[in-house]
Formats: sequence, structure tokens, C-alpha cells
Amino acid sequence: MKKIYFVLLLMALPLFSFGQDLVTVNKEPVQELQGFKMYPNPAYGNEVYITTETNGVKDIKIYDVFGEVVLTSRITTNTLDISRLVPGVYVLQVTERKKTMTRKLVVK
Repeated sequence: MKKIYFVLLLMALPLFSFGQDLVTVNKEPVQELQGFKMYPNPAYGNEVYITTETNGVKDIKIYDVFGEVVLTSRITTNTLDISRLVPGVYVLQVTERKKTMTRKLVVK
């Protein structure tokens, strides 16, 4: 009886060891925007200011809690108009020169 348990354990051992391997999908290093600042957060007015080290043209996407894009914009200054957003929690994604930064935005 002990031999059967031992054989089953030996057969199951590779399953346990191979099941622990890590899988990586994207091996490219993440390039984040240098000097990224977003203020005010929480936002009480109709504008949010976004600055970076280079302050170039920024592509903005704002997602709601369900993952739906609720606002898309391209800004050349540091001012983003958020007057169309209802109060809540959002995810703000800023892309500038093929580098991306993602932050939480609270609108009150």
C-alpha cells in the first residue's frame, strides 16, 4: 500500500513543480513619464493640471470604474477640461512621446 502512495507522489511531483512557473507576457520595460504631476486630486473644479518634464503634446484617456472610456482628449498645454465628468473615481492615462503614466483621479 505504501508503494502505491509513493508512486502516486512521484507522478504528481512534476505537476506541482511545473505549475509554479511564472509567465510573462510583456518583456518590454515600462517607460513612464519623467516629472509627471497631476493636481488638484481630488478635483473640485472643471480643470486638472498635468505637467511632465518635457511638457509636450499629451494624449489623455479617462476610464470609469467599469473600464469604459469616458473622456478622450489631446492637450498641448497643461490644462485638462473635466467639466463633463460626474463626481466619482476614474483612471487617468496620459501618453506623451510613446511613454505612458496611469493614475487614479477623484472628481468631487
